[in-house]
Amino acid sequence: MTPDSRIYVAGHAGLVGSALLRRLEREGCRRVLIAPRRALDLRDQAAVNEWFATNRPEYVFLVAGTVGGILANSPRPAEFLYDNMMIHATVVHAAHLHGVRRLLYLGSSCIYPRDAAQPISEEALLTGPLEASNESYALAKIAGVKLCQAYRRQYGCDFISAMPTNLYGPQDNFDLESAHVLPALIRKFHDARIEGRTDVVVWGSGAPRREFLHVDDLADACVFLMRRYDAPEPINVGTGEDLPIAELAGRVRAIVHPAARLVFDPSKPDGTPRKLLDVSRLHALGWTHRIGLDAGIAQAYDWFLAHREVARGVVGGRS
Repeated sequence: MTPDSRIYVAGHAGLVGSALLRRLEREGCRRVLIAPRRALDLRDQAAVNEWFATNRPEYVFLVAGTVGGILANSPRPAEFLYDNMMIHATVVHAAHLHGVRRLLYLGSSCIYPRDAAQPISEEALLTGPLEASNESYALAKIAGVKLCQAYRRQYGCDFISAMPTNLYGPQDNFDLESAHVLPALIRKFHDARIEGRTDVVVWGSGAPRREFLHVDDLADACVFLMRRYDAPEPINVGTGEDLPIAELAGRVRAIVHPAARLVFDPSKPDGTPRKLLDVSRLHALGWTHRIGLDAGIAQAYDWFLAHREVARGVVGGRS
């Protein structure tokens, strides 16, 4: 992949896609292709085939999908399963039909079993039951990984898969009905500060441990892998560091609303007890993250403040 390569970012308007556009711009890439949702429905195979035939991308970052936190996943399992399976299938198939040189498919750490040994290695895939609260999304992501492997095996396609940990950063979804935990906490503490409230309710017990990666670090890893990784097995992308949700809430509080008091609601689901990725394979290739969690939270909050009218109304959906 060079600055003159034709590079398609599928899902350019979302959290990851927008970070990839920033990263590719810094790289000096001059022929980055995008297709707005209103112009191309990625669930429509004929439309996707036509777009690929017309635009002829050489490299594809497949980061599009229907996304959301526990509150969004639980009532919409059919939507999460159908949309994501269709999006992954149409883009992968079109990439095969039209001779794409390399495709990077972005999965999710939720593909791993709920009770996988920690840290979670790539070999843990399909070794146990999934977390029930996001099973549909996880199944679709697993299908995407297997699809890339199948096209690689049957047709010799150079398709690879990367599994990121929990992401956050600019262009995130801060809607409380569908946001993931970190942007939801930023929004809760901000609203409490503006409204003069001290109590901030945090879902669950606060005990589950999570790993967080700034989306700009992920974008850097994706470009790195597009150039350096060539294997059928998925590869984990994360920091190799985790912390309890209670500590995460405390860190967000310190940045957004230091006077707030944490109130945990154990009636709400905790989700997976712990989810820490084994990133030794990625580190061995020579890539590590650069953005620390506190600095990343502060940057994400600055973005929220600068775009609050848009950010407050963002609802989880196809990116």
